[in-house]
Amino acid sequence: MSITTVSSRELNQDLGAAKRASKTGPVIITDRGKPAHVLLSIEAYEQLTAQHVSLVDALALPGLSDIALDPEHAALDLNVPDLS
Repeated sequence: MSITTVSSRELNQDLGAAKRASKTGPVIITDRGKPAHVLLSIEAYEQLTAQHVSLVDALALPGLSDIALDPEHAALDLNVPDLS
């Protein structure tokens, strides 16, 4: 993925180049030398805004209660110093 930076003026002069560049990565559009906007391809935008399932929602899926879960007890060897 490559990141392209263009000024607002360059964007206005050659929008096609910015659109082509957005196919390989984000295009940062600057205004007076400072980043102001980002142009993304629709695929990159959809990937960025995709709905992800939370762990709570995933654990609440039907049928998961039938799976046996018997984790082993973790033995911790704690060396606690005597501070008395």
